[in-house]
Amino acid sequence: MNHLPRGLRNLNPGNIRCSMVHYVGEKRSTDRAFKQFESLDYGYRAIFVLLHTYFLRGYVTIEQMINRYAPPIENNTNGYINRLCTLALIEPHSRVNTADHDKMVAIVAAISTIENGVKADMDAVERGWQLFKKDYISLNANKA
Repeated sequence: MNHLPRGLRNLNPGNIRCSMVHYVGEKRSTDRAFKQFESLDYGYRAIFVLLHTYFLRGYVTIEQMINRYAPPIENNTNGYINRLCTLALIEPHSRVNTADHDKMVAIVAAISTIENGVKADMDAVERGWQLFKKDYISLNANKA
């Protein structure tokens, strides 16, 4: 398993950093920098949750979201945005609706591909969407 990219070893395909926010499916991390999850499904769910949280805070375009998600101080943010838009077939300035299944699945799969250097597991992305949808779209985002 050590030959896998760090994000996949941690079952955290978005490489979400450790923070005070606790996500459903998160487990105590042995990685000092990045969260770890019980399954890849929960790791994908966390990306959907994080992007939805950004949306609720007024980050409504992919450009705005990724500037927050992968800030220029740590990343080539413009390159990240361009690659994501190419992979997800979206425009950087277009408004993102976090309740839009097709668009969000494409965005999260692209994030996973960029973060890990391998194509996203689309079955796990879809299961992560279903977990997110159950908790957030129907319950009005009451929990992380």
